[in-house]
Amino acid sequence: MSQYDYLVVGAGLFGAVFAHEAALKGKKVKVIEKRDHIAGNIYTQESEGIQVHRYGAHIFHTSDKEVWEYVNQFAEFNHYINSPIANYKGEIYNLPFNMNTFNKLWGVVTPAEAQAKIEEQRSVFGDKKPENLEEQAISLVGTDIYEKLIKDYTEKQWGKSTKELPAFIIRRLPVRFTYDNNYFNDTYQGIPIGGYTQIVEKMLDHANIDVETGVDFFADREQYLADFPKIVFTGMIDQYFDYQLGTLEYRSLRFETEKLDMKNYQGNAVVNYTDDQTPYTRIIEHKHFEFGTQDKTIITKEHSKTWTKGDEPYYPVNNDRNNRLYKAYKQLADQQDKVIFGGRLGQYRYYDMHQVIVAALQCVRTEVK
Repeated sequence: MSQYDYLVVGAGLFGAVFAHEAALKGKKVKVIEKRDHIAGNIYTQESEGIQVHRYGAHIFHTSDKEVWEYVNQFAEFNHYINSPIANYKGEIYNLPFNMNTFNKLWGVVTPAEAQAKIEEQRSVFGDKKPENLEEQAISLVGTDIYEKLIKDYTEKQWGKSTKELPAFIIRRLPVRFTYDNNYFNDTYQGIPIGGYTQIVEKMLDHANIDVETGVDFFADREQYLADFPKIVFTGMIDQYFDYQLGTLEYRSLRFETEKLDMKNYQGNAVVNYTDDQTPYTRIIEHKHFEFGTQDKTIITKEHSKTWTKGDEPYYPVNNDRNNRLYKAYKQLADQQDKVIFGGRLGQYRYYDMHQVIVAALQCVRTEVK
C-alpha cells in the first residue's frame, strides 16, 4: 500500500471531494466504502426512468457562488425550487411559514394582520426565557402554528416530547410575510439532472484514485493504519475510538419505498405529515424533483427512529450532553497524527451538501501541499 498517499474511508460527498482534489494535486488515493455503492446518503438510483433518492430528499442549495460553480462541473442542475407542504389531518399548509400558511390558518390577507395574530399568540409567554423547544416555538410563531405544524412532527423526528427537547434546536424558524413558498433563501438551488450519483462518480473517476465498495474499515483497521501514511475518516468518531468515552446519540431513519401504477400520487415532491396519528414524518414523490411525466411513480415514506448500534446514523443529536462528549472525542482526534476526521459523522454535526463541500475543500487545502 506504500504507493498511496491517502486512504479515504467513506465514498460520500466529503470523502469524494477530498479524494478528487488530492488526486488533482498528484496524490494517489485509495477510497473504501462499506456500502455496496458510492455517493453516501446522496446516492440516487434510477427506476422506471425516475431518479430515486435512496436515503431521503436532497435538494442542493447555496449562496456561495464558488460552491455552486464547483458542483456544476460534475452535473447540469435543473431549476427545482423546494416548496414542501404540510398535511395536518388532511388540512394542507404551505411551508415555510408564509402568507399562504397564515391565510389558510386564520383567513388573514395582509402582512400586518398576520404579524398581529402571531404577536397576540406569542404574548402568552410574556418576557419569560424559553426553557424547552415547546416554549421556544410558541415564543417565535405562536400557539396555532406550533400545535398544527411543529409539535407532533418534531416529536416524531426526535422521539421525545417537545417539553424535553432543548430550546436551541429551533433558535429561529423561517417566517415570511410574503406569499413565497420557496423554502430556502439561497441564491442557487436545484437538482442534478440524472441524479446525484453521477457527481460522485465523476469526482472519483481519476487515474490517481482507486475505489472499493463493500469494504469495512473496522474489519482490518490496524492493517490500514499500518499501511497508509494518512487516513481521512468520515465514519462515526465515537466508533473509531471504540466508544471508549461513551456512545454519541444519533437519529436513524427507515424508508418504505413503493412503485405505484399512477402518474401522480401527491402533486409535490415532499409532503410533511405533522400530526401524531401518521407514523411517518413525510412522503417523498421522487419524479417531481425532475418534473417527471412517467406513467408510473415512486414514493418513499420516511420514518424517524432511535439509533442503535448497527443502524445507519443520519442525524447527530447536538444537545448539551452529546456536544460535551463529542468535544472529548475531538481532543482524542486531535492527537492522531495519521487520521483526519471529516464529514457529518466524523465531525458530529449536521451538514447541508454545500457545507460538506466547503469543509472538504478547506480540509484538502490545509492538508495537501
